[in-house]
Amino acid sequence: MELRQLHYFMEVAEREHVSEAAQYLHVAQSAISRQIANLEAELGVTLFEREGRNVRLTPIGKVFLTHTKTAIKAIDYAKRQIDEYLDPERGSIKIGFPTSLASHLLPTIISAFKEKYPNVAFHLRQGSYNFLIEAVINREIDLAFLGPVPLNVPEVEGTILFSENISALVPISHPLATRNQILLNELRSDDFVLFPRGYILHEMAVDACKQAGFVPTISTEGEDLDAIKGLVSAGIGVTLLPDSTFQEAIPRFTVKIPIELPIVRRTVGIIVSKKRELAPSEKVFYQFVKEFFSMLEQYQ
Repeated sequence: MELRQLHYFMEVAEREHVSEAAQYLHVAQSAISRQIANLEAELGVTLFEREGRNVRLTPIGKVFLTHTKTAIKAIDYAKRQIDEYLDPERGSIKIGFPTSLASHLLPTIISAFKEKYPNVAFHLRQGSYNFLIEAVINREIDLAFLGPVPLNVPEVEGTILFSENISALVPISHPLATRNQILLNELRSDDFVLFPRGYILHEMAVDACKQAGFVPTISTEGEDLDAIKGLVSAGIGVTLLPDSTFQEAIPRFTVKIPIELPIVRRTVGIIVSKKRELAPSEKVFYQFVKEFFSMLEQYQ
């Protein structure tokens, strides 16, 4: 069994078309057909069945594809380990992050890291809270920044970098806009603008309101921070957001108000998989991030 055969097999399985796979791989269609036939002969099973001009995986072909993907990931990872062992400052790192950390935290860290290690490359992937956890577990990304840090997921190790408050954002015309701080219960009659259900910031906002003794009325939902802030600016409702999302500026026609009770906070940190050891360049970055925030905490 050859590595080339496995790559050909995966590409045909993905495209369900031999000629399209051949065109993508820049090899002759006959070469792909021959290698897959050799693979089937070696395994003693049929991996594909024809459907007109297309091909589809047989049931055992689907099983073999699952294991092939795992094997290829392991081989690619081993190759990266060797490359980075030879030069850990020239590796590449796949990082995941949520929308709430995209505007300030991530650019700050990567910019500081690149000053010291300019030859390390980054592949960035934005995603939801649960997606990022699963992506780290499944080796789709190497590590992820998250808030709050999951401490009860057995497959990942979380490191808390800092904690921050959750504050209310209200339109400038809101009756409470001149207050220095508020009780969250004072917003019980307001319409809320939140992330959709399933987003961690949606859950945190709803849980905070329940702690304050009410269930929020969610009038509008937005899937990114700019949309939510814009809706509050337009007077559509109020929202609850982490303080780090206001690092650049508080949106026009809005006011950020600290919440006195209940105290609403979240941890922010970085997670890695417990299933595998970090590659050399990933270790360098991981250690850099922890030292970076340790120094920030000392200055603060």
